[in-house]
Amino acid sequence: MAKGKSNKKSAIMRLIGNKNTVTIGGLLACILTLIIGYNYRVGIAIEPVSVPYAKVDIPARSLIKNEMVGKLKIANTYVNQSTNLITQESQVVNKYASYKTNIPKGSLFYKETIKEADEMPDSAFANIPDGYTIFSLSVDEKSTFSNSIRAGQYIDLYMSTKSDVEMNKIIYACLIQSIRVLAVKDNRGNNILRNSLAYGKPTKLLFAVENEMYKLLMRAELVGGIKLTPILRNGKYTEEANETTVKSSILIDYINSQVREMGE
Repeated sequence: MAKGKSNKKSAIMRLIGNKNTVTIGGLLACILTLIIGYNYRVGIAIEPVSVPYAKVDIPARSLIKNEMVGKLKIANTYVNQSTNLITQESQVVNKYASYKTNIPKGSLFYKETIKEADEMPDSAFANIPDGYTIFSLSVDEKSTFSNSIRAGQYIDLYMSTKSDVEMNKIIYACLIQSIRVLAVKDNRGNNILRNSLAYGKPTKLLFAVENEMYKLLMRAELVGGIKLTPILRNGKYTEEANETTVKSSILIDYINSQVREMGE
């Protein structure tokens, strides 16, 4: 009985040790590896990736808002092969459709069709809704954090002044919350295209605001002793921008108390 087991074991060892068996086994292992690798690469290539697309027709020069953009799943291989396809929603929202072309409903977004505000000709005055007015705030390198404020960003406007009640006290609070920067201008009226002082020193920030808000901001700027200061926020503040609102009724009352109303 032991001899039979020994013979069987010897036969198996001879089979394993046979060069042809080893070669065939190696080939099978290589083929199996290639099959597994191929299937893996194919799976990666066709795995769907979410990219932004236009939910509505977007005319040239239009500001692209959240509600205009949806998410669509397409094959990863198409994304990898396309050098100009935009894959992030943040690269589209609060940007402009190029002045050269419309973006059709259902279309994907491509780099050449999307522009920053300061890349658009006369962008500061395009698409201003009825009932809105351009407000220009005087700034400098310090108040713009060495030219870190860019067109398209949402920031806050803070107000500071000396208290009428306690002259040694300073009033400092947010006046306008979540206001969109329309353009950053130098002293010649040119758009500053990059956030570096090497490309120009900022002197004006432009905003498009409702007429009543424009009146309030102009009063605040013209009243002696009141200073308006832009406050820079992070990228998420712009991506999830809220409605532009006057933050403090107390500040409104203070500004209006410094102004004498004139009859029509």
